Amino acid sequence: MHRRTFLAAPALALIAGAGWYALQGPQAAMPFAAHAQEVDTSVVQDMTLGSADAPVTVIEYASFTCPHCASFHANTFEQIKENYIDTGKVRFIHREVYFDRFGLWAGMVARCGDGQRYFGIADMIYEKQAEWTAGGDPATIASNLRTIGKTAGLSDEQLDACMADGDMAQAMVAVYQENATRDDIQGTPSFIIDGQKYSNMSYAEFASVLDEKLGE
Repeated sequence: MHRRTFLAAPALALIAGAGWYALQGPQAAMPFAAHAQEVDTSVVQDMTLGSADAPVTVIEYASFTCPHCASFHANTFEQIKENYIDTGKVRFIHREVYFDRFGLWAGMVARCGDGQRYFGIADMIYEKQAEWTAGGDPATIASNLRTIGKTAGLSDEQLDACMADGDMAQAMVAVYQENATRDDIQGTPSFIIDGQKYSNMSYAEFASVLDEKLGE
């Protein structure tokens, strides 16, 4: 079991705001912060696409509330997936960055259930980003994310359990902090391609980097 100490004040503030206001009321956040001292991060797995034996690994750091990330997934990513991931050339890892509680909520919905729906739900979250984040009201945003989850086939019972899982929320933020600190992530989307960091790129630029890494 992997554990790390969870002490950073900004992270505690984010967790404290992660209570599902629409379901449980404003008091729901309090238990999250009350025991946010040591977190079991082993429950948070990397979300991957492609062959584990692919010669190149791409890690994307992205926020579900980041418009540039939504644009990347609507355009560049689909071409990368078709030409590099699906062909066995690239193993892709999507790592969430939490600038706000709404991005954390979205990640909790995307990971809900057995995790097999993660990328399908993530696609819908990015595609409908402008809709589910509109207005900024926590109750409405929570309801909008529930709708996305149900559209993806999650039951009310599954969503209730995921939305109320404070331990998972703490673990997700802890893993995000650990990964982002190690890889010096300052903004989104950012990419680690075989250990080297890159900022957002067009498909042509991305393909050029991948081809160089692949020796093509």
